[in-house]
Amino acid sequence: MWLIVGLGNPGERYARTRHNIGFEAVDALARRHGLEFRGKRANSLVAEGAIAGQRVALVKPQTFMNLSGQAVSALRNWYKIDPARELLVIYDDLDLPFAKLRLRERGSAGTHNGMRSIVQQLGSGEFPRLRVGIGQPPGKMDPAAYVLSRFSQEEEAALPALLDTVADAVEVVLREGLTTAMNRYNPG
Repeated sequence: MWLIVGLGNPGERYARTRHNIGFEAVDALARRHGLEFRGKRANSLVAEGAIAGQRVALVKPQTFMNLSGQAVSALRNWYKIDPARELLVIYDDLDLPFAKLRLRERGSAGTHNGMRSIVQQLGSGEFPRLRVGIGQPPGKMDPAAYVLSRFSQEEEAALPALLDTVADAVEVVLREGLTTAMNRYNPG
């Protein structure tokens, strides 16, 4: 069983913002594989099914970003998974150019508050993650305001292709393993 967790903030106010790219990614996976977010468990919306021959639970924590670890930790216990082998967290990254992906098998939380919460609650950064580049804020714009802002028209037009690429990368992780996916999707 894999937990595929997309990070974001619940509610219409945050829909389609840069910080919610994780929610959009798991939504794209659900659409592609005919899965529905029917259930709610551990303060998260959950869609269960199979992708690339693996049992999965697609997850959108409803705790708000800064408390994402509470939901992820509770779901780890519910599904009895090993985060190092059966958890993939998808989230936005300011340090990557828009639409660039970076897969890692472990790491620190960096400056991302959702990831800080997950690392703290799990007691380790030993779990795979897929960072989706949203680019740097323009000028002297506050990074917190930037991540909560909507995509530009050009970025919005590129989102469907980006979300397809993210879904493709997740499928490769599930079907062929993290190393293969890293070799295929990480920038050179």
